[in-house]
Amino acid sequence: MTTPVPETKIIDKKKFACDGGGPASGHPRVWLTIPDDQGWVECPYCDTKYVYGEEIREAG
Repeated sequence: MTTPVPETKIIDKKKFACDGGGPASGHPRVWLTIPDDQGWVECPYCDTKYVYGEEIREAG
């Protein structure tokens, strides 16, 4: 049995809420703040890693 790798999301806000993605697969809403010196934070419930920065867009 393997454990799925937590998701990484690039976001443009330093303070935001995570609820795990909805009622069926979610968790209680928590407010998170990305520290300036680290540039990322992980949700304590779902382990999603949130990275502060510009989203990488495909050329085309």
